[in-house]
Amino acid sequence: MSELPTDHDWMARAIQLAARGLYTTEPNPRVGCVLVHAGELVGEGWHLRAGEGHAEVNALRQAGPRARGATAYVTLEPCSHFGKTPPCADALINAGVSRVVAAMQDPNPLVAGQGLARLHAAGIEVSCGVLEAEARQLNPGFIKRMQQGLPWVRLKLAMSLDGRTAMASGESQWITGAEARADVQRLRARSGAVVSGADSVLLDDSALTVRAAELGLEPELAQAAAQRQPLRVLIDGRLRVPLSQRLFREPGAVLVVCSDTAGREADYQAHQAELLALPGSHGRVDLAQLLAELARRGCNEVLIESGAALAGAFWQAGLVDELIVYMAPRLLGSRARPLLELPFDSMAEAMDVRITDLRAVGNDWRITARPLPVGTD
Repeated sequence: MSELPTDHDWMARAIQLAARGLYTTEPNPRVGCVLVHAGELVGEGWHLRAGEGHAEVNALRQAGPRARGATAYVTLEPCSHFGKTPPCADALINAGVSRVVAAMQDPNPLVAGQGLARLHAAGIEVSCGVLEAEARQLNPGFIKRMQQGLPWVRLKLAMSLDGRTAMASGESQWITGAEARADVQRLRARSGAVVSGADSVLLDDSALTVRAAELGLEPELAQAAAQRQPLRVLIDGRLRVPLSQRLFREPGAVLVVCSDTAGREADYQAHQAELLALPGSHGRVDLAQLLAELARRGCNEVLIESGAALAGAFWQAGLVDELIVYMAPRLLGSRARPLLELPFDSMAEAMDVRITDLRAVGNDWRITARPLPVGTD
């Protein structure tokens, strides 16, 4: 005789549902909800995109009157404030659910426990913390933006087995195979912004777009992801990239960040691009200020796709949360370009990382790592 599903089992299903919004919910968090009555699943839903129904509302719509007396399993504390949609806490109260199990408290200061408190005040049994670690993994950028005013930053690089990213001439297409490139498309799709530098865009004529046919997702999700293009950010301190580049010809928002606009705002506006000056030291762009600006614009996750110089600058500034390296089974030789420009002279300057994931992607390997604080063993 099989055992009845537990709170953990139902929450695992809610987390699975939430992941269906991985590429489409920005700037909102990914949330899933399951409604269970007398051990039977009566409704489930997830948040697909901002401005549309939240997970709880979609699950309640499916459950209808069967929601009365049910337990709601939600991956994030139900909201208690009016945004683009009414509070989900009120929807659960009005539907007559008897119990709400949340995986984690909402880090949004507008909620932060108030949703659970409202449910409790309405006589609903409330608990929080079931599969919290798994739920937090769904929304690292939303959590960081709410708590620190900064996005979650991923630095993506592709290299050969001998740690090189391009030939001395800059030629780099393609180091990795089709499966790895599709994986990068999915990284773009889940990001609020994709950041690159002038050298990379000039060399590769990059578009930095999400292309539905290359995502490797089911058609409905792929189309939804491609419709929500990330903000494409070009760091071009001296405005060297011509407006004839592919980046400016493809549809979608483009933000060009420089150290001095030189009065050229109208030129960029004519190409549907925004020009923004964020001057830093030595004529460079202030990278920390850029990330704060992207967070202000609602970007939860930011993907950096750049050459060794800009990648090294982000890394040395301590602005990278996660490093993703695709390693191809080929050798480019000692004259090829390095992975990161990190001008270290001694072993004492070496920076350690913690590898969190290693897996094959087609014929290549994907290494995911996070920086370790200085002095960590």
